[in-house]
Amino acid sequence: MSEATYTKTFPVSWQELHRDAKALAWRLHGLRAWRGIVAITRGGLVPAAIVARELDLRVIDTISIRTYDHQSAGKAQLLKPSTLGGDDNSGLLIVDDLVDTGTTGRVVRDLLPGAHFATVYAKPAGKPLVDSYVTEVSQDTWIMFPWDTELQLARPIAESARR
Repeated sequence: MSEATYTKTFPVSWQELHRDAKALAWRLHGLRAWRGIVAITRGGLVPAAIVARELDLRVIDTISIRTYDHQSAGKAQLLKPSTLGGDDNSGLLIVDDLVDTGTTGRVVRDLLPGAHFATVYAKPAGKPLVDSYVTEVSQDTWIMFPWDTELQLARPIAESARR
């Protein structure tokens, strides 16, 4: 899905992201004894740090997959696998900021089939791939994460619609 097909934006502040990631940790707490977290880079790094803190987890790894940028979607490219995988991935917690179309999620599921996949935000196309999430947003919504934005003038909705 290209950015041109997004008709809505959903800006998320640092405070909101922290609140939502902590809510995700509440959902995950007590589900099982987690043995480690695999953060999907780059978006999953911040939520994974918050979840790790809240669940008192010290074993954290990353998996790096490139699927799209702010311009376009493409074929998934594994840049770095997780070293926590192995034959038994039960007890591993995969954390990402968002599941969108499910392209990244399918790759991660194939690599770590026994792990629990948790995201802060979920869209309908990718939602079936995750085990836990906090907030669902529509497929045509572009989530503006705080690391991708900076403060600037925001035009009123009515003014933008007249353009």
